[in-house]
Amino acid sequence: MAAALLANTLYSLGFVLEKRALTSLPEVTIRQPARLLRLVLGSPLWIGGSLALAAGFAAQLVVYRTLPIAAAQGIFVSGLVLLVLLSARLLGEETSGRERYALGAILLALLMVVLSLREGSDTVGQDAPYPLILLVCVPSLAAGVWLYASAERRTRNRHRRPTTGVEYGVAVGLLYGVSSLAIKGVSSRLTTHGTGGAAPALLSSPYPYLLLFTGVFGLVMSQAALQRCRASLIVPVCTTVTSLFTAVLGTLSFGEALPDEPLRLALRVAGTALAVAVLLTMPKHDTAPQPSPPAKELASP
Repeated sequence: MAAALLANTLYSLGFVLEKRALTSLPEVTIRQPARLLRLVLGSPLWIGGSLALAAGFAAQLVVYRTLPIAAAQGIFVSGLVLLVLLSARLLGEETSGRERYALGAILLALLMVVLSLREGSDTVGQDAPYPLILLVCVPSLAAGVWLYASAERRTRNRHRRPTTGVEYGVAVGLLYGVSSLAIKGVSSRLTTHGTGGAAPALLSSPYPYLLLFTGVFGLVMSQAALQRCRASLIVPVCTTVTSLFTAVLGTLSFGEALPDEPLRLALRVAGTALAVAVLLTMPKHDTAPQPSPPAKELASP
């Protein structure tokens, strides 16, 4: 629990710092990934945000070694509350009444998931068949990249109403969902093989390669999306999709059983379902005041 809450804090802080850094940079685009990386790596504030995200990744490894996937995702969703608070404080992003109701639903979902936990009685899966992992992850990666490209094409329409970033959030959420399954796989290898023997086991598995793909593409896609949309909307959508993807497909892939007791099962399922409501209540078009646009895009050298 402590590691999960720490991961929430680090992830929320990291996203907000990156968003604040991106607002002062020229416009970035996934069509120029090298230029995007050059710009963000020249920003100390962005580097600080990325270090916070990396520390959150380390905390997430600890979580997956001690908690079932579904329970961990329910707790991770609670980070949306802190994210929205930090966005309002550090980025000046306003939240609507509907978004505040969604925050209340997230807190209730977290409470349900926490109450469904019982130390020593929940199974933590340690292995998954590689063909099953690839069957789940490869189509999800393709869908995420396709959806992001479609959102980019629609965004270039000058007469289109300002978007909240739901499409971007779903696309990046699919990539991060795959990344979350890969993190679970890495954590399992560290648990079953120990630190010394983990390297050969990891290199013979698909997990490090999935992490590499999602790390590179997720970085480029998320930064361009963060610059265009409010962090207080795009990150909750991304987090909800990631959590739902990981909780459902991760639980099935790693063979983790749900609670046997009817009350605990009802709390776990209801908490997860309530978290999905966050995504369903997000408006597709932005009516909140928009932050100042980034500086005019510099000509490519």
